[in-house]
Amino acid sequence: MSGLIAELQWRGLIHTIMPGTEEQLEKEMTTGYCGFDPTADSLHVGSLVPIILLMHMQRHGHKPIALVGGATGMIGDPTGKSAERNLLDEETLDKFVKGIHAQLERFLDFDSSKPNAAVMVNNYDWMKDFSFIDFARTVGKHITVNYMMAKDSVKSRLGADSTVGMSFTEFTYQLIQGYDFLHLYRTMNAKLQFGGSDQWGNITTGTELIRRVDQGEGFAFTCPLTTKSDGTKFGKSEGGENVWLDKNRTSPYKFYQFWLNQSDEDSEKYIKIYTFLSQGEINELIEKHRTEPHLRHLQKKLAEEITTLVHGKEELENAIKASEVLFGKSTTEDLMSLNAETFLAVFEGVPQASIAKSELNEGINIVDALSEKSGFLSSKSEARRDLKANAISVNKEKVGEEFSLTEKDLISGQYILLQKGKKNYFILIAE
Repeated sequence: MSGLIAELQWRGLIHTIMPGTEEQLEKEMTTGYCGFDPTADSLHVGSLVPIILLMHMQRHGHKPIALVGGATGMIGDPTGKSAERNLLDEETLDKFVKGIHAQLERFLDFDSSKPNAAVMVNNYDWMKDFSFIDFARTVGKHITVNYMMAKDSVKSRLGADSTVGMSFTEFTYQLIQGYDFLHLYRTMNAKLQFGGSDQWGNITTGTELIRRVDQGEGFAFTCPLTTKSDGTKFGKSEGGENVWLDKNRTSPYKFYQFWLNQSDEDSEKYIKIYTFLSQGEINELIEKHRTEPHLRHLQKKLAEEITTLVHGKEELENAIKASEVLFGKSTTEDLMSLNAETFLAVFEGVPQASIAKSELNEGINIVDALSEKSGFLSSKSEARRDLKANAISVNKEKVGEEFSLTEKDLISGQYILLQKGKKNYFILIAE
């Protein structure tokens, strides 16, 4: 049970900590929680740090609570936002909450027979029947407007530089989040809340409510917000898209590539934050990487560990295989073993054409397949010329003029990969 804060500190996961927090965690099994905002039906890599913090808690013998903000999600956290967020309707919010619930179950042990079993809660469950008058009487009267105005998240929106201001709805956000802590303190003996460094103001409103209303003591710590060394935003792909934890939104192959493409400097930082490798293993890996940076030891290990954590060993193996397929270090057998999702993720954006599956029973001559059947090459004469020059591959294997496509050439029962030279690809889809 001991050593949680010390471990988080060497990993670079502590930004601010309330006095007495470490002592509380050393003294007894402590129930602590972290909140997740339901802005989509999947979390993205920006949510990985709070998930990993919950996992560290459980690994050190403490009891983690994952709070999904069904109520606060209806308002929108003003922290770090320059404008008001769109409000969600109940049906959409319910869908988002269920999606996040399902994802969190992959990372935490919810076996209720264990004393430190993880629990998931939704603050909508206790906020939905709270009347405005009751909330104003039982919560609002304990926190002064002066106290609320002093928070950075409020000051930045009400300052002279702000052009949008802040609605009363968003102003009350910190009170609702503060009440969550008080409610969990009372009903589940939760004594600790943690989150990103931008949440410190909201979290301390909760400890203040516990002190003022119940004369109790709450504890808190925050972790630094993940940044990239070049100053660009972490968590976006090179195309500027979110990197999601749901494989239907971001394929395991793309997820793996995201981590593989991190810089040396960032990888040294991220390997401590996003993996559970020991300090000794990490130091050894960093040393090895510095000696042979061209072999990208850090990036490979980082990508392997996180892809396994989020998607499992099988998807990692698929992603590695797919990477080798794309970068020319693989066999036709590797390509043929890819599932449909991975194949399409690897060759995203490659031109496509459809052919009838029935034609493959008799076989389609490669010259016809390259020209009139697909339009990949402009004419039969061009196709013959390239075939004679040994420039054409089917599923990564060189072919000649006599070759015919059959059902045996289908990848995942549906696709055939045509290739001219090293980088010119085309996909045939059998329907």
